[in-house]
Amino acid sequence: MVAHKILIVEDEQPIREMIAFHLSRAGYETLEAADCRVARQMLADERPDLALIDWMLPDISGLELTRMLKRDKDYEDLAIIMLTARAEERDKISGLDGGADDYITKPFSPRELLARIQAVLRRSGNSGDEAVNAGVLELDAAGHRILASDKEIKLGPTEFRLLQFLMTHPDRVYSRAQLLDRVWGANVYVEERTVDVHVRRLRKALSPEFADGYIQTVRGAGYRFSTRNKLSI
Repeated sequence: MVAHKILIVEDEQPIREMIAFHLSRAGYETLEAADCRVARQMLADERPDLALIDWMLPDISGLELTRMLKRDKDYEDLAIIMLTARAEERDKISGLDGGADDYITKPFSPRELLARIQAVLRRSGNSGDEAVNAGVLELDAAGHRILASDKEIKLGPTEFRLLQFLMTHPDRVYSRAQLLDRVWGANVYVEERTVDVHVRRLRKALSPEFADGYIQTVRGAGYRFSTRNKLSI
């Protein structure tokens, strides 16, 4: 099973470590940040699947961080759960209106937190347990396999990550720079043309099953995954 990566943004070290302990026991990969500055750096470097963000942080509030992330196209798909001692209805509404996918009030049990995380990951489409189907392709993230018309296609790890990202964000054009950030990571310094090399390899692997046309070139803009029109333009 592919381990989901979760960023814990919490300035109280005992709480942060307690959350990290229970998440690690449940099979998640954890990252920790005590303030928003460190959190933004980790978000850029590590590309987590979900962020647990405390409302009260030492530099800016967790609510403001959530609003900033949801206004940023690089993080608009990031799943966010807010953690806070604020239990009033208006505070919950503010958190959800600010872009949080869920809201948990302190104190909370580890079982509740894990259940909320699993539910948010399923809703956000980041649940690695579920297959993604598009055209003749089926991507099994948990088994790290790609099938085309029930035949397994062998892909390198980078091509697999590239196809997984594109299949889970269909019919949307991404520039080479955006794909480098999303698939390779923000702090991996490689030439943008590296994307072209891996796209060619991916198309070659998909071509025997006539699925290479799903990876479409949009001149002057970048690449997209679409089953609607298999011709590159």
